[in-house]
Amino acid sequence: MRVSLVHNEQTKLTATWLNGIAIASIAVGGIAPFVAAILGTSGFVPAFVTGVTWLTIGAGLHWMARRILRRLIE
Repeated sequence: MRVSLVHNEQTKLTATWLNGIAIASIAVGGIAPFVAAILGTSGFVPAFVTGVTWLTIGAGLHWMARRILRRLIE
């Protein structure tokens, strides 16, 4: 019983860490380029490509975190 509790907590911690990286990727790499384009410090096309790329990376990392949580033991 104790082993499964430890395993579950480690699994949740790993998923939380990965989801934090996903959030940072979306915030910095996905949103910031669009803000820069709106403010006129960057071109729209490079900002769009960069933003979409980082949004995709962030979504992929979040998906991986959700997959990790499927390893929880009852």
